[in-house]
Amino acid sequence: MTTISRSPSSRRQAFSGRLRLIVEAIIAAIAVYFMMRTAVAAGAPGSTIGSSVAFPFFKDLLLNLGYFFVVFGAFVIVAAGNAVNFTDGLDGLAIVPVMIASASFGVIAYLAGNAVFSNYLQINFVPGTGELTVLVATVIGAGLGFLWFNAPPAAIFMGDTGSLSLGGLIGSVAVATKHEIVMAIIGGVFVMETLSVIIQVGSFKLTGKRVFLMAPIHHHFEKKGWTESQVVIRFWIISVILALLGLATLKIR
Repeated sequence: MTTISRSPSSRRQAFSGRLRLIVEAIIAAIAVYFMMRTAVAAGAPGSTIGSSVAFPFFKDLLLNLGYFFVVFGAFVIVAAGNAVNFTDGLDGLAIVPVMIASASFGVIAYLAGNAVFSNYLQINFVPGTGELTVLVATVIGAGLGFLWFNAPPAAIFMGDTGSLSLGGLIGSVAVATKHEIVMAIIGGVFVMETLSVIIQVGSFKLTGKRVFLMAPIHHHFEKKGWTESQVVIRFWIISVILALLGLATLKIR
């Protein structure tokens, strides 16, 4: 068997974590800027929906961030991409929550892009977002095909390229439909995974002690004695529950 290792020169050519985040942020900021301009052009004269953050449970509460919304939206997209990346640690663990979140945002995108339904539900009408339903539907279809081969024992893997792009896509749909905060509910598993890493690293740097047996948190439960299949399926169940809670915010106003 031939072993192939990276040379020092090839390792130097790899992206550092900081540079990768900077590139992600720049791309996301450009995307958010054009989302803002599109929403302004398609909306009513004087509308600030393109640069505003909407709050669940409140039908008329909008926080207009102006051009600072570009920073906020970019943060949401980059955070979503990296959150899915943290979750992608066990066979099948990330893809099913991604499909669940995609299905949820498919519903949200269709309703937010339909003047009649958005008015009935008292959510913000964002013209054109209904077209995103087709995009997230393709994620679900591709995800099913991927899961067929990613089911334990996995024959193919998502990797950084897949997890970052899928998470970024979900974050982008959340920004476009003005449901950034709801995404934190629907994607609660991704949030939990990310927070576990932040808490673990922060605690170790400040106190020298670890909060979890291992981070991200799915590895903590493995250390506690859960089998891989138990972790994966239980996280799927949590994802379904959180998705239902997130969709419930559409009606509770």
